[in-house]
Amino acid sequence: MRVAVLTLACFTVLASACGRGPSNDQAATPSTPAADDAAAPAAAASDVLTAGSIEFPVIPTIMVPSIVGSGPAQKRLEQSMQSLIDPVAGISVRSANCTTDGGLVNESGFTNVDAQGNLERVGGHGVFNIGADGSGQAVTGDGVVEVKPDGSGSVVNDAGTFEVNADGSGSYVGAHGNIELDGKGAGSWVGSFGTIENHGDGSGSWVGGDGNIEINADGSGKWIGGPEGIVENRGDGTGTVGAVPREVKMAPLPPLPPAGKFPLLDKFKPSGAPCGYVITLNDKVLFDFDKDVIRPDAGKVLDVLATALGKVPSSAMEIRGHTDAKGSDDYNQDLSERRAQAVLAALRQRGSATDAAAHGYGESQPVAPNEIKGKDNPSGRQLNRRVEIFVRT
Repeated sequence: MRVAVLTLACFTVLASACGRGPSNDQAATPSTPAADDAAAPAAAASDVLTAGSIEFPVIPTIMVPSIVGSGPAQKRLEQSMQSLIDPVAGISVRSANCTTDGGLVNESGFTNVDAQGNLERVGGHGVFNIGADGSGQAVTGDGVVEVKPDGSGSVVNDAGTFEVNADGSGSYVGAHGNIELDGKGAGSWVGSFGTIENHGDGSGSWVGGDGNIEINADGSGKWIGGPEGIVENRGDGTGTVGAVPREVKMAPLPPLPPAGKFPLLDKFKPSGAPCGYVITLNDKVLFDFDKDVIRPDAGKVLDVLATALGKVPSSAMEIRGHTDAKGSDDYNQDLSERRAQAVLAALRQRGSATDAAAHGYGESQPVAPNEIKGKDNPSGRQLNRRVEIFVRT
């Protein structure tokens, strides 16, 4: 019996994804209507926030890895894609669970249900002790899961160690670093890229490869260690650049959205087998600004992806294009369709996805808010701008 515990999919808890240098996309002004990745700063690894003529890196988004464990087939897929998987760049693999409600799955092993509805199960998938309220513990080959009646609990699996509290606070320790959320809007992430702090009031900091970056709640901030040495933004439309300060015009920095919360753990319940896998690629991995032609330097990504897909048996495959909510519905729908078709064609050229279909969903299936309390949410929009490959097994 497989237990649908929790898919804590990657979600946004800080402002926007990291800037690694100047962005050609930012400098371009499209002649077409504003598309999914137009106008506002994109939250991709190559994007920055332009303040006047000064490019001020944007604090990266905290991406919490998936809590759900991966079975042998998904592990093989992840191993084939190991050189690509990068939560900061927005490339990930997750299980696609198509659960069914109903009775217990009929499997060999020992199952006992007492008069109060408490279930004890010992079988090929592991040992389960589940209360009538859905709380309990499971020990399987994928790890150890404990869920309490209030939705709090813990998960230890290949992805790492998760502690989730009923108020949304919690922690993660694993391959992607250490993540702490207080459930009130503040959070931190320590990883290979540096240290991120979100104070929950619109301010925060990032110490990493681009230097030391501070953003204050009033729109002011400072960047030390970039190509200009020192950049100070006063938050009033002015700022200074250089170790010997020179005055420049500089737009105030947008506040960091409050850090998110850990979702409560799903209660235990019998379910059908997972229906496949979803591979997600940030749109900037594959495409230039407002384009549907795959970037030449995306060839290696597609080579690895095609090889990985060839190792996963599937009954169907779909390339799914998505945009954010910037621009008109019709424009975004058309762009998402063109991009999905471009990825499908590229994979077929590499001998993969021969029976796959391609569909565009425009802005209709966001995975994060495009706005928070009426204000633009660049990091959420970046998560929405993506290409997904759904492998149905």
